[in-house]
Amino acid sequence: MEGLLNDRNLIADGGPPHALESLYPDRPRRVQTLFGPIGLRRAYYHHRAARTGRCPLDEALDLVRGCTPALARLICRASSSSGSYQDAARDLAAYTGLEMESRHFGRLVAEIAPALRQAHESLAPARAQAPICYVASDGTGVPMRKEELAGAKGRAPDGGARTREVKLGCVFFQTATGEHGEPMRDPDSTTYVATFGGARAAGTLLRQEALRRGYGDARQTVYLGDGAPWVWENRRLNFPDAVEILDFYHASEHVGELAGALFGPGTAAAKEQQSAWCKRMKSESTTPVIQEARALAQQIDPALEPQRRQNADRELGYLQDNESRTRYGEFRARGYFIGSGVVEAGCKTVVGRRLKASGMFWSQRGAEDLLSLRCLILGPHFDAAWKARAPILAAQRARARRWLSPSPN
Repeated sequence: MEGLLNDRNLIADGGPPHALESLYPDRPRRVQTLFGPIGLRRAYYHHRAARTGRCPLDEALDLVRGCTPALARLICRASSSSGSYQDAARDLAAYTGLEMESRHFGRLVAEIAPALRQAHESLAPARAQAPICYVASDGTGVPMRKEELAGAKGRAPDGGARTREVKLGCVFFQTATGEHGEPMRDPDSTTYVATFGGARAAGTLLRQEALRRGYGDARQTVYLGDGAPWVWENRRLNFPDAVEILDFYHASEHVGELAGALFGPGTAAAKEQQSAWCKRMKSESTTPVIQEARALAQQIDPALEPQRRQNADRELGYLQDNESRTRYGEFRARGYFIGSGVVEAGCKTVVGRRLKASGMFWSQRGAEDLLSLRCLILGPHFDAAWKARAPILAAQRARARRWLSPSPN
């Protein structure tokens, strides 16, 4: 391989220098391949005014930090799938026999992830293969370095924050239901997007991903959420035609809080009432639960038990605000999912499993680069995004080589 890549009769290297460039032939470089390191000698063109240089052979071979594309792709997969960069280095050594320092993995991810993210966003929309498209959002905290949390408020004893919230979104599809009418998620149809950019940025990313997946062709879109206001606002802005469904587990928790306020927290009567209400809610909606609970709430003496009455009013308000999103009997009859477990599981598997291990503290850029790479690799877009990098990298190199004429002064 080393002989082939250094044979200029087989692989042309460069050509005459451009204006204001100086040519330095046979510049050496050590290149890591799947078969081990090789030595490469190639032409280097230096532009003094722009203070930049280029090696056309490196660009033609698509070397990434001295790694061949095949090895770089493998490092990306190991970095996103293993528990840490150290684990990724050990896994690579076990699978290929290549011994590489773990810090090289993080640097390669930092270099390649931004272009892959842009390439992912540039992919054309696909045709939907299923009639129902599901969209869901959730948030989870990621442990960050101290300098990343300066001034942030949180739940730590000192009032500060230990984490920053990453917004995670997912898209999946449903073609069929089971023999008893239960919804069945299409195999390998789930993809994820993640960002630290806030609710609006998360909504934009999620809509872009849904369009790439074929949301525009689906007969029906269903938006699943846990009741957070930003979730429904993103639905309103980005998926105006979607059916809103409040996650049944979260609704059940609030029904349990309501029963506790009415019958006493943790009492047998409260648990029995929660079970009865949840069964009725699942077969119908929260409407009869709200009506019955209002009548029971009137029996609580606000003078003797003000906290219980306040808690009951709060939970009734929550259920009433989400009444249209809790028509579970109707939703189940249509064959829809009524739980947001896919995105909640994603918070654990996509984010937690890789970024929340003991001792991990991240910079925002480092965490976002790795998350975007992990979402790509867990979905179907990685190969297409890798191919779409080429024009993006070419444009970046062209911008980097721009220069201004020196001032006459």
